[in-house]
Amino acid sequence: MREQDSVAAYLVQAALHKLEDAPERKRAILEEAGIDAQSLELPDARLPATAVHSFWLAMVRELNDEFFGFDSHGLPRGSFALICRGLIQEPTLGKALSQYLRYLGLFIHDIRASLEVRNGQAVIGLQTSMANQAIRGSAEEIFLNIVLGVLCWLVGRRIPLDRTRFGHPRPSHGSDPLLWGPLLEFDADRTEVVFDAGYLALPVVQDLPALKHFLRTSPQWLIVRIRNDESLAARVFRRLRQQEDFIPPTLVSLAEELGMNATSFRRQLEREGFSYQEIKHEVRRSVAFELLKGDRFSISEIAIMSGFQEPSAFHRAFRSWTGESPGQFRKRARQKPAVGSADS
Repeated sequence: MREQDSVAAYLVQAALHKLEDAPERKRAILEEAGIDAQSLELPDARLPATAVHSFWLAMVRELNDEFFGFDSHGLPRGSFALICRGLIQEPTLGKALSQYLRYLGLFIHDIRASLEVRNGQAVIGLQTSMANQAIRGSAEEIFLNIVLGVLCWLVGRRIPLDRTRFGHPRPSHGSDPLLWGPLLEFDADRTEVVFDAGYLALPVVQDLPALKHFLRTSPQWLIVRIRNDESLAARVFRRLRQQEDFIPPTLVSLAEELGMNATSFRRQLEREGFSYQEIKHEVRRSVAFELLKGDRFSISEIAIMSGFQEPSAFHRAFRSWTGESPGQFRKRARQKPAVGSADS
């Protein structure tokens, strides 16, 4: 975790909901973490990731709940470690994910998660029965980050999302295309995330020594994953996304543009869970989805503008992302304008 890493303040505000009637305890937690309470009232405020890490640990101690009191039953201290210890025994990500959701269901009752495979895509869907609708969105977002963060760690690589649907209204803080994928929908009939089902066959590569290190660093690891607009990966994504034509610079030239040498550039992206190639791929997907929502360009033109040399390759890739053809997506997007790209 670097000095410049930051996290959206709304997550801290949401996690404090359990202490709203205990102002002294709330103030003590924020002071311990070095967080100014007034900054939480600003809609676009950001907090140092190191401070949020301290806040995370303090809240878990205060509430004896690793899910911050969002659930009526909760996730007692030590539960997360116990669950992860069981997951590293599984041979593949698919088996580990099924067990993970089952284990979480033993503790968390108000958010139930399920896994299904549809048209070559893995779908993690949530059924939420929280009484307090005001905190539902934040609770679901943190829940999914805890799930996805562990999945990426189990296989030692990032698992990119193809689509995310939230059952709550679009929040004021916006959305992160590197976190939630290029297709993001709000006010959906349920919350779910979708990724290529091929990842379910990946082997679990972590062992007990790796688990011990992960548990020591998991709060900061998950926090930076949740929302980090100042990360190098986010800056690179924005830089490439701003180009009108998708002709990305070489790794060396972009590193120089950002004041880094190629080796440092590559290593920092790796620490954040990305490669330059993966970010270029995410930009291609973002461009494709954004252009398909309009009718200015033909699908063949969009294929070229998205960085594909042949329209047939674009069609194959698009079907693997969504389970449908570009034409089907365009038709459905026109019928349902609520579906939007994550960076819109």
